[in-house]
Amino acid sequence: MPVYEYEHEGKACPEMGKVFEFLQKINDPPLTQCPHCKKPVHRLISLSNVTTPVTDSKYKELGFTKLVRRDTGVYENVTALEGESRYFEADKPETMPDIKRRISD
Repeated sequence: MPVYEYEHEGKACPEMGKVFEFLQKINDPPLTQCPHCKKPVHRLISLSNVTTPVTDSKYKELGFTKLVRRDTGVYENVTALEGESRYFEADKPETMPDIKRRISD
């Protein structure tokens, strides 16, 4: 069930405050009065949580390592730094990304 935000049209409610959240079914009609003080309220349009995809170059810029599985035990390092192996193989530790280059004290 979604949480909706409501705002009192006049003074704030002593119990709920000026703006409050209310859990209700998506098909329920919007509240017209505060459930506590019974004064008029209106529903607000809330900010939505939108995330945008982060590119591999942004991961690299932020200092992250992104490994993409290519086969059993084989991963492509899509954020490889210069001098690092592009592919990491589980049974070959020398192909592991150099974490010390990405993390500083």
